[in-house]
Order: sequence, then C-alpha cells, then structure tokens
Amino acid sequence: MRDAQCSEGSSKNRRRADRLEARVTAEQKALVAHAAALEGRSITDFVLTSVQDAAKRAIAEHEVIQLSVRDSRAFVEALMAPRQPNERMRTRVATYRTLMGGSET
Repeated sequence: MRDAQCSEGSSKNRRRADRLEARVTAEQKALVAHAAALEGRSITDFVLTSVQDAAKRAIAEHEVIQLSVRDSRAFVEALMAPRQPNERMRTRVATYRTLMGGSET
C-alpha cells in the first residue's frame, strides 16, 4: 500500500509542502479512522482524497448552471430570436455607460 502511495506521488511529481490542520472530536477521528481502515488506506490519504473530492464537487456545483427543460427552451429561444430593446432598456444602457465610462456602439 505504501508503495502505491509513493509511486502515485512520484508519478505526479508533487511534493507535499503545505499543511492543512483541523481539530476534531474523538468520535470524528474514530469514524474517519474506521472508514480509512475499511478501505485499506491511511487516515491522511483518506482525508485528503475525501476533501479533494468534496472540493471538486463544490466547485462544479457553482460553475455549472442546470436549467429545467422549460428554462432551457426559453434560453435557446432568446438566443435564436432576441427581442429588440425597448426605450426603458435603451435608457438603462445609456445610464450604465455614463456611470461606467463606456463608449456607445
């Protein structure tokens, strides 16, 4: 097991230099230790992999927009046949450009 961890680390050519620390209860540590043992991994490996997976999921949830079928159709229709801006929209764009110093196009 240790050889697999070493070869994985060396194949990616990464050196662990930064530390990540957390205070946990005895019950939390026992739970994590038990889960790691069931998978035949060290606590460190189990925690790092779990945290990394959770971080990737959190990032994906915030970067991906999921629309309902109805919303998807409305979005595509708006792209394919955009409405002409009305007077209110033209006024707001002019105000925005004035405030932000943008040029008219």
